[in-house]
Amino acid sequence: MKRILFVCHGNICRSPMAEFVMKDLVRKAGRDGEFYIESAATSTEEIGNEVYPPAKRKLAEHGISCKGKTARQMTRRDYDRFDLLIGMDAANIRNMYRICGGDPEQKIHQLLDFTDMIGDVADPWYTGDFEATWRDVLEGCQCLLEQLKSD
Repeated sequence: MKRILFVCHGNICRSPMAEFVMKDLVRKAGRDGEFYIESAATSTEEIGNEVYPPAKRKLAEHGISCKGKTARQMTRRDYDRFDLLIGMDAANIRNMYRICGGDPEQKIHQLLDFTDMIGDVADPWYTGDFEATWRDVLEGCQCLLEQLKSD
């Protein structure tokens, strides 16, 4: 089973969007038994809070529910629990390295590195553009799933 953890700053916008988009893609591909997928934050700011309402609405527009998801912080133990730890931007990656004490097994990656659009998934908390974030997350997750099919 492939274990994937998506990570962003607060775990209320980008990483839960990626978590539930990836779960949806895996389910539609008939491969949900092959994956375990979660998301987490690098910060403590939003721990226990639900997915931010505009992110929740964007997922719902595409028939995806994130009901019951609350923010949690990534821990050092997650490095051992997951095969892939995928951050949304360069700041997330730096914080993930700090939390994990490095990346000796090369498990830490940035989501858009799996696409042709290498860079950061913009944080809609600041941009307000949940549609752009949706497109980036969807593209990243689709490309990630394609790559995992060929592994």
